[in-house]
Amino acid sequence: MRRGGCGTAVWHKHVNGCTAPPELRHWLTDRVSLTVKLIAHGEHFRVQRLAQRRALCLADEARAIGLVRPMMVQEREVLLMCDGAPVVYAHTAVPLAADVGDWPFFGSLGDRSLGTTLFGDPLVRRGSLHYARLGAHHPLHARAAAATGGVPEKEPLFARRCLFRRKAGVLLVTEVFLPAVRTLQLRDAGLTPARYVGGRRYSATLGIAGKRI
Repeated sequence: MRRGGCGTAVWHKHVNGCTAPPELRHWLTDRVSLTVKLIAHGEHFRVQRLAQRRALCLADEARAIGLVRPMMVQEREVLLMCDGAPVVYAHTAVPLAADVGDWPFFGSLGDRSLGTTLFGDPLVRRGSLHYARLGAHHPLHARAAAATGGVPEKEPLFARRCLFRRKAGVLLVTEVFLPAVRTLQLRDAGLTPARYVGGRRYSATLGIAGKRI
């Protein structure tokens, strides 16, 4: 398997490329909103915002968002929490060339879910998922470990990322799956989370059973 250079990862078009364990594959490959899927696997879901600021984009993000080299971007970092436990670390990068008309909601999200907003906006176009195995050398592994205090340095973390487009703007979302996500159980194992949440059909526009989340 190819490895990224210092501070970078190799991003694969197919999940097989990152040799993810079987119990993580449905988390990595399911194209339903991750917020909705996590709600289906716990009693209490919330977003904990860690930071939102201008920062230098990561070395392996620049090309994905159309930059010739790492440059300043708007960056957002959050933990997705299920029943009090952090299960996903999420990192978003938006080039400074984007204006408020491209992503009018981004600056005022606070502790609300970015994913719910993206899936509910008919102007947003979603790209393909790409997958990576992050070692301790990668900045997102280090940030996830620092935010949770519960990721051993030698334990790889598996991540996916996706480029979203709205008008002239692009936005890159990377989701890093933390060890605790493997312990989550669907509350009704007879349902397929990509189509249903807790027995109710999911609409990408309206959320769960017509209620925005």
